Amino acid sequence: MLIDLSPRYRVLLAGVFSQILCIGVARFAYTPLLPVMQQQTWLSDAQGGWLAALNYAGYMLGALVAASIHSIRLKDTLYRVTLVLAVLSTAGMALTESFWLWAAMRFVAGFSSSGAMLLASGLILHWLISHRQRGELGIHFAGLGIGILVAALAVELMLRFALGWQAQWLGFTALALVLLVPAWRWLPRPVKPVAGAAGGTQRQAMPPSGTFMRLMLAAYFCAGYGYVISATFIVAIVEREPLLAGAGNWTFALVGLAAAPTVMLWDLVARRIGYLGALIAAMALQVIGIVLPAMTSSLAVVLLSAVLYGGTFLGCVSLVLTMAGRLYPQSPARLMGRMTLAYGAAQIIAPALTGMLAEATGHYGIGLWLAGGFVALGAVLLAWLRQVDQTAQRLDAEAKMAAAE
Repeated sequence: MLIDLSPRYRVLLAGVFSQILCIGVARFAYTPLLPVMQQQTWLSDAQGGWLAALNYAGYMLGALVAASIHSIRLKDTLYRVTLVLAVLSTAGMALTESFWLWAAMRFVAGFSSSGAMLLASGLILHWLISHRQRGELGIHFAGLGIGILVAALAVELMLRFALGWQAQWLGFTALALVLLVPAWRWLPRPVKPVAGAAGGTQRQAMPPSGTFMRLMLAAYFCAGYGYVISATFIVAIVEREPLLAGAGNWTFALVGLAAAPTVMLWDLVARRIGYLGALIAAMALQVIGIVLPAMTSSLAVVLLSAVLYGGTFLGCVSLVLTMAGRLYPQSPARLMGRMTLAYGAAQIIAPALTGMLAEATGHYGIGLWLAGGFVALGAVLLAWLRQVDQTAQRLDAEAKMAAAE
């Protein structure tokens, strides 16, 4: 059956498997394993937050490196390096109990995750455009949600077999080795530079205004702050509530399930209300999803929170990536490099601060309210931007025009 897959779907599935490997395993296995490691080792809330911060620092370094490389072949080589680093950093977590070695492994895992999130998406777009196919990444980004789902269910399954934290990291290493094969083999190495690629000259760059860049960078920083708290601590938050003990991994699995179709869904929303309108709506729903666990310990409400969060955070990223592609069709990384700096800076600050607050107060409530406040501020900035800036208005108009095509 696999032999019958068209080249297009092999390439898209290579992206899915790279997402499951580099994001689901290397990056997000830490989220459901955090409470397990805290129970079975000396890892504190603050230290757990710092490990998460270093992971996101690694991602930001990877994003900067990816944005600075212009050779498509070099990007392909780096993509394959990150696949191997994802496997090695996952295995490394099981082989030590040193905080500093864990920190190094989380940093490397973060660097590797940029391979699936940025390099793979660029390589897949390059292949699609070069082969005169529609440049859509909905299937590729669905892999991120599937990766979260896989990570949560894998930890739940291994806990049923009473496996310790080290055995679970080794289990994830075995899974990573399996995922490495299609992620590596099904994405062809790029042939010569893109000289006559279809669509390469269809659209010219339309640099955004200074107002657009300033407000969008600030809003994306706010979005990054809100995203990372639930992404890092949601399982620990749920497991710490006596009435919810045992539901943490299922909650995280629901986040992944909700995230899987979200890129395609928010693309449809954008065609109705514009890119900025969709981004504002996604962030408004995300605020609700973030703060609900701080308001109640009801399982139904926490599960609703997981759906709202899972159904919005990836939509925010994909909408910004789409806008970058509209503004710089031939080099979206030109804008995404700066956007990722803002998003990544928040992802370094937020988990470290939240972990220290949780250790000082004994709960994550303040951290959740702070994260919700940041995302709400970001939505307000975008609403203002939409009213006053011509770049924002043009992007919204283009999104609505796409619905009519």
